[in-house]
Amino acid sequence: MSSVSKKVESIQSITPNSILKVKDLSVGYGFNAVVSQIDFELHTGDLAAIIGINGIGKSTLLRTLGNMQPPISGEIRIKERLLPSFKPKQLATTVSLVLTEAIATKNLTVAELVALGRQPYTNWIGTLSKQDKEQVTNALHLLDLEQLQEKKCYELSDGQLQRVLIARALAQDTSIILLDEPTTHLDLYHKVKILKLLKTIAKKTKKTILFTSHEIEMCLQLCDTLLLLTGNNNPFGTPSKLIEQGVFGKLFPSDTVSFDTKSASFRIKK
Repeated sequence: MSSVSKKVESIQSITPNSILKVKDLSVGYGFNAVVSQIDFELHTGDLAAIIGINGIGKSTLLRTLGNMQPPISGEIRIKERLLPSFKPKQLATTVSLVLTEAIATKNLTVAELVALGRQPYTNWIGTLSKQDKEQVTNALHLLDLEQLQEKKCYELSDGQLQRVLIARALAQDTSIILLDEPTTHLDLYHKVKILKLLKTIAKKTKKTILFTSHEIEMCLQLCDTLLLLTGNNNPFGTPSKLIEQGVFGKLFPSDTVSFDTKSASFRIKK
């Protein structure tokens, strides 16, 4: 092997693989942009969050990344390929998406709902192969759902159902998992439990997980990178980098809430 080849191989071995890259993206509806000038890049095994105030466009961006609606302008690349170049089945085996809409399949058992994640791989009558069943079993195990797998989904708590939906996305075995507000309606303990679980999944399975959230302080502690939607420059980076830039102090009106950089937490102005 030549010295040049060795150098290239060495660089590749320490450089994370780019899995999702967004450049100068504008998202919205029709010709009306909700948020523009979005630039970020995620790598294999990253846990990342999209944060920002209500109505800023977090869910709209996530739906656009999942190809549920077209971008107004800009580029979305997955594994260096432009998003529109993916055929539906190719995309379904690359990106899984969990939205906040109520599911219409709550009469299914936990195992049956998780097994729906294997639809992109099953034959025309939906028969699960040995590999499909293994993926479902692994997902149930990783999300600690074995004891609940025969329960109907309508019998579950919000936190349990959230774990089932994440398990379905995991069973889909995609490189990227997109989650819209995975901690909605959960108490503090279960919010933390879900986010720590996502971190474990990202590191253990080397899947890239991107989710929207209002839990800014938790995201600062657990995420590798954050995209803060502000409506203009939309800063992106590691939590420490964004704290250094002072972006969180400008997120809310200063007469109501302040951000303490030392504790990485918000303080209510009295």
